[in-house]
Amino acid sequence: MSKVSYYTPEGLKKLKAELDHLRDVERPKASQAIAEARDKGDLSENAEYDAAKEAQGLLEMKISKMEETVANARIIDESQLDTSKVLVLSTVKLKNQANKMEMKYTLVAESEANLKQGKISVNSPIGKGLLGKSVGDVAEVQVPNGVMKLEILDISRN
Repeated sequence: MSKVSYYTPEGLKKLKAELDHLRDVERPKASQAIAEARDKGDLSENAEYDAAKEAQGLLEMKISKMEETVANARIIDESQLDTSKVLVLSTVKLKNQANKMEMKYTLVAESEANLKQGKISVNSPIGKGLLGKSVGDVAEVQVPNGVMKLEILDISRN
């Protein structure tokens, strides 16, 4: 069963560029490595050939998975999203009730997550805990060291 993934236009463009690179650059390199290893003689005792074939198999598997992801990708129309609830692409300002620290995260698709940029996956424990909540709600998120209580201060779109 294929899983639908939601992307921003820039995220999908990046994914397609990576897929094109794998197809157009990495695939020919893998074929070339196999050809060079094959030219070195007896295939039954040629570790270089075996390694090149295995690398090609892994590359083809990665390409196949990425093709499936691209085929099932949907672009999110940010203008149609409701800002009263936390959804994908919501930028959420939170307050940790335990230490009173404030933080700001944008919920994105798993492949676009980047904590340094403040982008967390909607599939992460915090992302799942925030989905559907409104301003003023307190999300109780199960994290490895217990339950984290996060108060939602603001929801916006960037």
